[in-house]
Order: sequence, then C-alpha cells, then structure tokens
Amino acid sequence: MSCARVQTYTAAKISATEKHNERKNSDYSNINVVPERIPMNVHFKSPGNKTYMRILKDMEAEGKVSRRGLRADAVLFDEIIFDVNTMFFEERGGYEYAKEFFAEAYRYACEKYGEENIISAVMHADEINKAVSDELGHPVYHYHMHLIALPVVEKEIRWSKRCKDPALVGTVKEVIRQISHSKKWESREPLLAESGEPIMRKNGKPKFRPSYSILQDEFFRHMTDHGFTGFDRGREGSAAEHLTSLQYQINKDKERLAKIESNIKKAKIDYEPVKGISKTFQEIETAGKKNPLTGNYSVTKEDYGQLVSLAKEGITSRVKIHDLRKKAKHIQDQANQYRNAFNRLQERHDKLTEKCRPFLRGLEHFPDVVQRFIEHISSLFNEKEKEQRRHLPKARSDQDR
Repeated sequence: MSCARVQTYTAAKISATEKHNERKNSDYSNINVVPERIPMNVHFKSPGNKTYMRILKDMEAEGKVSRRGLRADAVLFDEIIFDVNTMFFEERGGYEYAKEFFAEAYRYACEKYGEENIISAVMHADEINKAVSDELGHPVYHYHMHLIALPVVEKEIRWSKRCKDPALVGTVKEVIRQISHSKKWESREPLLAESGEPIMRKNGKPKFRPSYSILQDEFFRHMTDHGFTGFDRGREGSAAEHLTSLQYQINKDKERLAKIESNIKKAKIDYEPVKGISKTFQEIETAGKKNPLTGNYSVTKEDYGQLVSLAKEGITSRVKIHDLRKKAKHIQDQANQYRNAFNRLQERHDKLTEKCRPFLRGLEHFPDVVQRFIEHISSLFNEKEKEQRRHLPKARSDQDR
C-alpha cells in the first residue's frame, strides 16, 4: 500500500528533521540505520552544505519567497514522506527499482510544489527491515523518500483605503510568493454524495474533500500512469488501514514463530541420534580382554577396527554436538523473542479490534457511508483550524505608499 504523508515544521522544529533526513546525527543506535549503507542514500535534490533554514533565508533575501505577514511560529516547511511496503521493492529488484520509483515520485513533487521550492529530496536506503530480513534469511532494506519543500503561493497585495491616490485603492500593489501551508493545501474539490451531487453545509456552501485525501489520489494516479503498478492507494487516517497493517504484522510473526519452532524440532531430530553415541560406551568398555599379569588389554582385529571407528566418530560427533547445542540455543532464544513480540502484538490487536469494532462493522456493510464520514470528520478538523486562525491577532498590514 502506498503512502504520501505530509508533516509540517516551523523554524524551531525543522533542525531535528534535517539531522535525520541528511544523516547528520552521530548516533543511530535507536533506529535501524546501518551506517555503512549511508553512502547508498540517493539525493534527487541535495541541500549541499547549507541548512534548510539557511536556504530559506537565502531565497527570501533574493526575493524568491516571502514570510511577510506570518507569525513567528508559522509553518514554513512541508515534508512529504513517500513510501510503499518493503516487499514491494524487494520483489522487484530492490535498490535499483527503488531508485527508479522515487525518481518518478520526485518528478510528481516537482509538479506539486515547483522544483525551485524543493529544498531536499533523499531516498533512504540504509534502514534495515529486521522482520523481513529474518524471514528471508538475508538483509532487506526499507526504501522510502523524505522530501522537504516550501509551500509557496502567489499572493496579491492591494492598496488600502489609506492610500493617498484614490485611483489606486483596491488595485494590485505587488504580487509576492508567500509561504503559506494552509493556502497551498486548501481544497476546492467538492465532496460528493452517492448521487453525484455536492454535499452542502448548513450555510449553503459546498463541503470540500480533505486535501491529503486528494494527495493520495494524485500520487497513486501519477505513479500508475508512469508504469509503477502492483500496489494499492493508501487511505489517509483510516483506522482500518492501521488495523490491517497490525494484523499483517501479527500474521507474519505467526509464520516466523512457526518456522523457528520447526527449526527447533529439526535440530532435535539431528541432535538425538548424535547424543545416542553415549550408548556405545558400554560396548567400548567390554571390548578386549585384560591380562591379569601385565594389566594390558588385547583385542581382536574386529574389536580394534570398531574402537578406531568409534573414536573417530566420537571426535566428529563432539564438534557436531557443540554446534547443534549452540544452534538450538540461538533458535530457542529467537523463538522466545518472537513469542513475546507476538503476545504484545496480539494484545494490541485485541484492544484495537474492540475499540474499532463499530467502525469495522460499518466499513464491512456500508463502506461508502464510512468513507464519507471520514472525509466529513477531516473537513470538520480543517474548519476548526481555519476558525482558530481567524481568531488569532492579525498581522499588521503593509505600509501604504
């Protein structure tokens, strides 16, 4: 399932994201980054030696963008994370296929934002997927892209009534390229009922589709139109999607646990016959006859051959027993880890299932109604954000001529 997820950052919060995206951290012990693979990350657009904020300030100084009228804590940066599940790439060539996929995703982002407004676009190829790696028996990496862009819109600045020249009042004074996340992502696509008619608000104005839902449509359509198929469109904020992902993870852990337990049984099957060598001790002890005068033993040629053969087999078996014991302990440890992880996931799954039961029943029997409900809730949140912005102190207007 594809994902095009948008996150927003202010000037105060962009630094931590920059360190992660550009691999500027000194310690990656808490995430699945393999430092040796960092050079394999692919920049479709690199910030070079500049920070994200430095690039923004330079663009502002050159008149390419403007922060005029924005609050100090305003959103300045959009991050889109383009992602598809690990196996999608692994089954199609891995690293090389991922580079082609995200090169096209970058072209889509250029259409969306304008390439001049994109600060950084990097495909991460250094984060290992441990679960899939264990399953397939070799290192498998999770490919995804982080893209940082400035949400720029053209804004007309008009002369106010205080202008000394009455003829200029209301006319365009200048057009600036303003950074504005809310305007960049303002949806103007009507939300339609099953009949195809626009859904109206109480005030008679139409409701609009959530902008991030439109993004999912656009990204999925762009990629499939350019030949990248075999994945489904993601659903923004869908509880069903998260529950399905969790159930998938649980199922995979069940499979891995079953495979590990099977390996344990196989190891025991190999181990038991070797352990049975101890039964030959009695045969060895009874082989040969002791001379009561000299204390020496004499054995027949047949017994001697058997003793030599058993001695060789004992040395070989000792090494094999040691290796099998070590292997059995490792597999048992793995089984315990996965069993504990499975139990935790099962507990989460049960809680989520109970919590989402009404939603899932509705999704099963009335999917269209549920989808409209989700979009309606998203539009309500958008309205709430707009209402909150309207009540904030307005920035001072531009000085008149």
